[in-house]
Amino acid sequence: MLDGMPWDEKFRLPDVDNILTPALVIYPEIVAANIACTLKLLGGDANRWRAHIKTAKLDYTLRLLIDRGIRNFKCATTLELLHVCQNGAEDVLLAYPLVGANARRVVEISQQFPQVRISVLVESPEQLPQWRGNDIGVFLDINPGMNRTGIELNALEKLVEVIRAIADAGLQFRGLHFYDGQFGSVDEPERTLATHTGYDQLLKAVEELRRQGINVAEVITAGTPTFPCSLSYKGFQNASFVHRVSPGTIVYNDATSLAQLPVAFGYAPAALVLSRVVSRPHPGIVTCDAGHKAVSADAGVPTGVVLGHPELSPLTPSEEHLPLGVKEGALSPQIGDILYLLPRHICPTVNNFDAALIVRHGEIEAVERVSARGHEGPLLSS
Repeated sequence: MLDGMPWDEKFRLPDVDNILTPALVIYPEIVAANIACTLKLLGGDANRWRAHIKTAKLDYTLRLLIDRGIRNFKCATTLELLHVCQNGAEDVLLAYPLVGANARRVVEISQQFPQVRISVLVESPEQLPQWRGNDIGVFLDINPGMNRTGIELNALEKLVEVIRAIADAGLQFRGLHFYDGQFGSVDEPERTLATHTGYDQLLKAVEELRRQGINVAEVITAGTPTFPCSLSYKGFQNASFVHRVSPGTIVYNDATSLAQLPVAFGYAPAALVLSRVVSRPHPGIVTCDAGHKAVSADAGVPTGVVLGHPELSPLTPSEEHLPLGVKEGALSPQIGDILYLLPRHICPTVNNFDAALIVRHGEIEAVERVSARGHEGPLLSS
């Protein structure tokens, strides 16, 4: 799954002496190319992409998306919501079931940015009172079998009950959110078959809601692994609703997404972690300074790929150490050597860093803050 990731000389920084490692490096020309790839796949229609900013995280990257005409976004935290509103978003779905002080913070942000169309997810009538009296829309969160949040798709009576409750609460029902993230580890063609089966059920539910007098204005599907599946599903073409996809990883890409997505799509890695070899503790092992506090280990081991070094295999990391197995007979890197790591999961990896180096044509163009890193708080201002 993680083999065959290419090295490209444009990744290399000629002068690294003054760079503290581990360091997050972002290549804006590749970000721009990945955005262009996505828009091309969407027929040039930026309105079809509800970009998830959990990956982008930087105001810098958000502005690149905005500059290409993307105006519809999805996020998971109030900090992400704040930054995407500040950078010019027009329509944002907060795709997380916020309650309590977190919900009140969303209301504050919506009042601060009245020009932004903000929506939230619900799955139960008990989640509605906190949104009453505010110009906040509501999407129904559908559980496609991931069993993380949402209403099961075959529970039609409950779908209708919650939608009726949304209207009774004086709120606007804006559509269905269907994140089929459970298929990321399923290989093709089984992934597309399973995903399309879920989409068939989704369209049946939309049609049944219509028969009961309920109009579904928008349907959101697909993170990165099922993005191609949504593109190929004929039922979304010329549908009665606006269909949007919400992949986020494709802005930067990682070892996992590049293995999942067709090579013909043209995506490339736009964010790497720069690391130094700090130890040679045992024959056949070297250690670099990119433990799981730098390169996220949430997707398992190996945590990534060492670009340009197929002879190196990342082993189990600790907090600040990443041991690497050296293939028998291969030359071991020397202490102080620079390695370029392509994470297996880029989203939480970006979240590990306070700042990113913006590198264009081999030169450091800027240092940008990872502005939507972590969470707001912990105290509500009012």
